[in-house]
Amino acid sequence: MGSGLYVSLSAQLAADKRLTTIANNVANLNTAGYRAEEVRFEEMVSKAGGQDVSFTSTGETYTSRKSGPINPTGNPLDIAVEGKGWFAVRDGATTAYTRDGRMNMSPEGELRTLSGRPILDASGAPVVIDPTGGTVRIGTDGSISQNRRAVGRIGLFLIPEDAKLTRRDGALVVPDKPAALVQNYNRNVVRQGFVEGANVDAITEMTRLIALQRAFEMAASAVSQTEDSTSQTIRELGPG
Repeated sequence: MGSGLYVSLSAQLAADKRLTTIANNVANLNTAGYRAEEVRFEEMVSKAGGQDVSFTSTGETYTSRKSGPINPTGNPLDIAVEGKGWFAVRDGATTAYTRDGRMNMSPEGELRTLSGRPILDASGAPVVIDPTGGTVRIGTDGSISQNRRAVGRIGLFLIPEDAKLTRRDGALVVPDKPAALVQNYNRNVVRQGFVEGANVDAITEMTRLIALQRAFEMAASAVSQTEDSTSQTIRELGPG
């Protein structure tokens, strides 16, 4: 099989992986705190007939760290982060992280995500406040007060830039390296009454999809032409 066919097939595989990420991103356009999936491609070089032949790798998927738009909701149990901080939640036996700060309160006063996962404080314990203690006020450092009385603080964490993020349900991620408590609240500000939207741009994704479809068609055409050429060569070299 000629190197041209391998190159074309590798391009098709790469395009297919990119298509999957675009589909996931578009499906989560309205998911609060969602971070887009991206694909990092690398060039692979192989020796063929004494010459270097470049192939496109299938690519490595990673999660974008770019922030999404922060929109006002007026709900005192909605919070967003301006900066790189993440909220911590209990996901089964695992600590997961999210930028989706929409919360509700259980009858016992436990703050939870809309999917029912406990919001954690700096020590990794669930945040619990007084369900009858009055209006909830959340400071820019995540501190919580009711009737001017401090009742807790929402943990805010930094995930290492080189950590690989594994996706969980919705906007949850689990890093492969430990997250650290935020120390500088001037660069990581908690905003009460706001929610961060997905960092997915619909126009950008549609533009990528159109370009991807064209690239896939070109690769498919190249595969077809290579197969036709190979078939013709076999017929010409075959028994007369």
